[in-house]
Amino acid sequence: GVCACLFVGPSVHGAEFGHLPDNITVLEGESIILRCKIDEEVTHKAWLNRSNILFAGTDKWSLDRRVSLVNSNTSDFSIQIERVEVADEGLYTCSFQASNKPRIAHVFLIVQVPARIVNISQDVSVNEGGNVYLFCLAVGRPEPTVTWKENKYGLMSEGEFLDITEIKRHQAEEFECITNNGVTQPDIRKVKVTVNYPPMITDVKNMPAQLGKTAILRCEAMAVPTASFEWYRDDRRPVESDNTLRIKNEKTRSLLLFTNVTDKHFGNYTCFASNRLGASNASMLLFRPGAVYGRGVAVNVGVSAGVGFWLCLSVSLLMKV
Repeated sequence: GVCACLFVGPSVHGAEFGHLPDNITVLEGESIILRCKIDEEVTHKAWLNRSNILFAGTDKWSLDRRVSLVNSNTSDFSIQIERVEVADEGLYTCSFQASNKPRIAHVFLIVQVPARIVNISQDVSVNEGGNVYLFCLAVGRPEPTVTWKENKYGLMSEGEFLDITEIKRHQAEEFECITNNGVTQPDIRKVKVTVNYPPMITDVKNMPAQLGKTAILRCEAMAVPTASFEWYRDDRRPVESDNTLRIKNEKTRSLLLFTNVTDKHFGNYTCFASNRLGASNASMLLFRPGAVYGRGVAVNVGVSAGVGFWLCLSVSLLMKV
């Protein structure tokens, strides 16, 4: 009969004479021995791949250097194929003449290729409300599956293509493409999706302050790309740092740090946050507790500055960005 054994695994016994061929599975790049066991006196013997003669006895007919004769004796007639290729897949036949009667045995070689991603979308940056089209192309034998995974919410999408329409800012993240065909470990690659949106100022509060003490006004603004911050006084003058006042800009917020509050510091401050997609502004007061502003109304809510001024300011700042 015929048997086949992998260098990397246990022997796999082949079919008995006259039965259907056994399937032998090997990974691309590995080496394999196809073994033909002989238990009778043999006069002629040969190995064939489909109808092509590889060996006739000890005479090599194949021109492929990867194919060699391992054993040729009265009980064993075996060949080896090194660095197996996909093209090697197919039917192999051991044929020999014994007691004036021809005998044959078959083995079918199946070549597997691990799933591998060969082409995938680049990282993408898109404005909020736009559409995103991702692709992930994979090869392998057997044909691999392709799955897109969104890690934030664990959502899965089958297939090579992932379409996201009217994308929102919370959908910005890394998307994983996973391809698998059960041969080896899945192949995984990631695509980063960045969603751009204009600044949106949050957490605006009027702050009480005591003369001679420290105080802080905060302006938080979420934006992609990161916002640039500017501060203005109620008379529309830009706020500048001095020995009693310092501006500290961080990634998502700007701070007005008063180190020694004086009378001149009380009043209305407007924070202006901008990036290339737009701008936002919000006003807040630094006030003395118990003081009355305007028409005898105690301060409790920040009041936005004049619309016309901020519109002009927005345009001028955006032209600078």
